[in-house]
Amino acid sequence: MPSILSINNISKSYGPIQALKGVSFEVPEGCVFGVLGPNGSGKTTLLGIVLDVLLAKNGSFSWFGGMPHDEARRQIGSLLETPNFYHYLSAYNNLEITAAIRRKGKDDRNRVLKQVGLFERKDSKFQSFSLGMKQRLAIGAALLGGAKVLVLDEPTNGLDPAGIAEIRELIRTLHKEGITIIIASHLLDEIEKVCTHVAILKKGDLLLSGPVDEVLVSEDQVEVRSSDMAALQQALQTMSGIKKIKLADTTLQLACDNNVTPMQVNEFCISKGIVLSHLLLRKKSLESKFMELTN
Repeated sequence: MPSILSINNISKSYGPIQALKGVSFEVPEGCVFGVLGPNGSGKTTLLGIVLDVLLAKNGSFSWFGGMPHDEARRQIGSLLETPNFYHYLSAYNNLEITAAIRRKGKDDRNRVLKQVGLFERKDSKFQSFSLGMKQRLAIGAALLGGAKVLVLDEPTNGLDPAGIAEIRELIRTLHKEGITIIIASHLLDEIEKVCTHVAILKKGDLLLSGPVDEVLVSEDQVEVRSSDMAALQQALQTMSGIKKIKLADTTLQLACDNNVTPMQVNEFCISKGIVLSHLLLRKKSLESKFMELTN
C-alpha cells in the first residue's frame, strides 16, 4: 500500500522544550491513522507542521509521494481548532462563506452536506444544531473541493456521547468512501474504535507505529516453559489457535485466539511428550498496554 504521507526525522523545539524529537513514520493511503498520546506529547505540533502551519526545526515530510506542498494542500482538508460559523446563518450559507475564504468548493456544498448527513438540514440555522451536527458541518467544510485527505485534531473533544457516536460513524463512512483520515487524539477508546493504523507519541518521542491490531495487542498471553525450549517452540508452532510465539527471557509467550485455554496448551504439549515446568495466563487490556507504553 503506497504512503500518502511520509514523515522523516521531524524535530521541533519551543525554547528549551523539545516538542518533537526525530519523529518518523508512514501514513498508508486509504487508512484511518491515529496519532495517539497524552496531552503535551506533540500531536498538535506534528499536525501543524505537516499542514505548513508550523515550521519544523529539523527533518522533512512529503505528501502524495513528493507532490509540491501547494498542490498537495489543495487535496487536504483539515480541522485543527473549533470552527467559526455564524450562528444566525444556515448550514448552506455558512459553507458559502467558508468556500469563499478558502477559494474552493462553492459548487460543492450540496455534495458535502450529503456526505456528512446534513443535507436535510441545510437551511437550518447553525444555532439550532446539536454539538455533533456542528462538528459534522465543520468536517463538511474541510471536505469542500473534494479533499482526498482529512486531518482532524481531537475531533470528539467537548462532545456529548451522542455527538461522539455521530463523529465516529461519520469517520467510518468517509473511510469507506476512500478518504484517508489522520486523527490526533489522547483517547485510546477513540483510536481503537475507528483507526486502522496508529502512531503513539510521548513527550515528543515516537514510541510505536503501525497497524492498530499489531501495535495495540490486547489479547491474553499464555506463558510456557519446559526443559527443552527448542522442542517446545517447534511443537507449539503446529498448534492451531496460536497466532504468535515470542521468546522472552526463559519463557515462550503465546498470543492465542480467544477460544484457546491454558489447559488446552498443556494437553497439547503432553500429547507431544513435552512436560511444562511453567504455565501462566497473563491478562492484558488495551488500557494496560497504553499505560505501559506512555507511563
